[in-house]
Amino acid sequence: MNIWWLMVACGVITFCIRYSFIAAEGHYQPPTWFRRLLPFVPIAALTALTAPELLLVQGEMMLGADNPRLWAGLVAIAVAAKWRNALLTIGAGFLALFAIQRI
Repeated sequence: MNIWWLMVACGVITFCIRYSFIAAEGHYQPPTWFRRLLPFVPIAALTALTAPELLLVQGEMMLGADNPRLWAGLVAIAVAAKWRNALLTIGAGFLALFAIQRI
């Protein structure tokens, strides 16, 4: 029964944290330096999620030519920079990874 109370408590805490931003709308103005940095949050979060997947192979850092994920990631980055299309980027990354692993 304790696990259920823990899940309820975590749900209430999560709700309160998220609701606080909605409730504070119009009542709080963040500093200018903070608002200038907000556009970089999605980029930083995406980098934090994808970099370990590209650079770590079986828990060890692998920056060499024998890391297929790194090469596929570089292909995906190039496609994203050129065409700025999320679906094309994902497809190119998957296709590159598939092709590199088959070589």
